[in-house]
Amino acid sequence: MDFLSNITVLDFTHVLAGPYCTMMLADYGADVIKIERPGVGDDTRAWGPPFAGGESCYFISVNRNKRSLALDLKSAEGKKIVRELAQQSDVVIENFSPGTMQRLGFAYEDIKTLNPRAIYASLSGYGQTGPDRDLPGFDVVIQARGGMMSLTGPAQGEPSIVGISIVDIFAGLHALTGILAALQGRAKSGHGCYLDISLLDSQVNILTHQATSYLMTGRVPSRRGNSHNNIVPYQTFKTKTCHINVAAGNDKLYRNFCAALGRADLADDPRFASNGKRVENRTILCPILEGILAEFDGRELVARLSAAHVPAAVVQDMKAVFDDPQVQARQAVAEMAHPTAGTLRVPHAAGFVDGEKPKLRRPPPLLGEHTAELLKEKLGYDDAKIAALREAKAIGG
Repeated sequence: MDFLSNITVLDFTHVLAGPYCTMMLADYGADVIKIERPGVGDDTRAWGPPFAGGESCYFISVNRNKRSLALDLKSAEGKKIVRELAQQSDVVIENFSPGTMQRLGFAYEDIKTLNPRAIYASLSGYGQTGPDRDLPGFDVVIQARGGMMSLTGPAQGEPSIVGISIVDIFAGLHALTGILAALQGRAKSGHGCYLDISLLDSQVNILTHQATSYLMTGRVPSRRGNSHNNIVPYQTFKTKTCHINVAAGNDKLYRNFCAALGRADLADDPRFASNGKRVENRTILCPILEGILAEFDGRELVARLSAAHVPAAVVQDMKAVFDDPQVQARQAVAEMAHPTAGTLRVPHAAGFVDGEKPKLRRPPPLLGEHTAELLKEKLGYDDAKIAALREAKAIGG
């Protein structure tokens, strides 16, 4: 599916939030031109081990379907190439520190002058405005400042980060949503716009029900480990063989849960008969349930609960996830040939369109792999001109 095959993206992003966004644009057909520093490239090229064929697995994870153009943005020749590419690009996206693109001469106003139809997206830690706009913002720092860590970890333990760079990923998703909406808007108006997306904005946004509960009541939510503020039982339990999660999200599911345990009395008990009562009496109910579930084989119990239509699952490690028949049935792993690493195996795009996954047109690029190709194809440069640019160190690859 090449829904975005008519869209060219000039991609100045690095690390995770921006590259995650542009990978999804590329998955759906956009021609993503990844601008990288000659000889260095995206920071994550060095983020290892592990490496595969000299490429870091981190970089590999979010850069498929793109072309790499190694370009010195501070050189006069490099600046000229950017301006020429910007004139024919639909989307320009960057995640430098605020002010960097202005200093380079590639701010939104500069690009807008060259191409009024361009959609320009800036991703940053704290946004382009506000007293802290110039602070560096990495995922783990934003998880702390944006409230995520205050909600994550054992009730009596220390605040904890989430096991993936979730703020970066959501910022990338918010940028993607904005870009797609802006493309639709441009189809009506004929002109582009400027998107200012920050990690902090994204973090605060995804606090959702926790944030709304605080804003409406003034009560600060606390860490509850693997349980839920508003639903009981909706948490992790330790069984005889493994940890499992159970999500009895309403009273019917709770009754089914108790029946599957052979403890219908816990459904009939007036202290636990409604979710509100269970939340009120969680310190009584949960220890009872913990003692009951500790006597079960975890996988057998999950099978029993699933048969009773109670949402439940074993807490799986990475090997178990990718051995899971349902994960395999959903084609969750993409394989592609890479020039130095051989066969790459990475998470595929989520979901299907008309029964198909997005196409894997290109593996993650080597640094500057497509420099000459892009200069010829997009700008009509000949071999002599490209050689001169390489000699002047304006380009790499």
